[in-house]
Amino acid sequence: MSLSNQLESGKELRARVDAFKALCRSRALRLTEQRLEIFRTLAQSKAHPSAEAVFAAVRKKLPNISLDTVYRTLASMEEAGVVFRVGLSTKARFDADLTPHYHFVCMNCGEVYDVLPQPGAPALVVPQHISQFGEVKNVNLQFRGICNRCRAAAEQK
Repeated sequence: MSLSNQLESGKELRARVDAFKALCRSRALRLTEQRLEIFRTLAQSKAHPSAEAVFAAVRKKLPNISLDTVYRTLASMEEAGVVFRVGLSTKARFDADLTPHYHFVCMNCGEVYDVLPQPGAPALVVPQHISQFGEVKNVNLQFRGICNRCRAAAEQK
């Protein structure tokens, strides 16, 4: 998976990294060079990369990092609420964009696309009775279907 779908603004990346640093401090999560580079790699991509794709990108800057370290770091970041998993359950994909948005997941190729809420549309409301099951920490709404690229490829066959 390529991380080529980059954020347009260095300013946006700096804002995400600054917010990440603040979240780490507030949640007593050590801010190591590896953790920062893993987050920076996630934050600069809109491709929702897998752990393997993050590893390949981070390894260019930190050649001694291991895939195990990337997996453990992503798991600790997910547990701390600074990233979350998206996509199909067969392969974890990660998103560092904590702003309210949804995802479209292609059930054929597994690609994940950001879907912004419509302006003026009501926000997703968590049902009050959900408290009988537990405390909601975040909401991750996914639309699943077949992406245009897969649909077009199927039509050409």
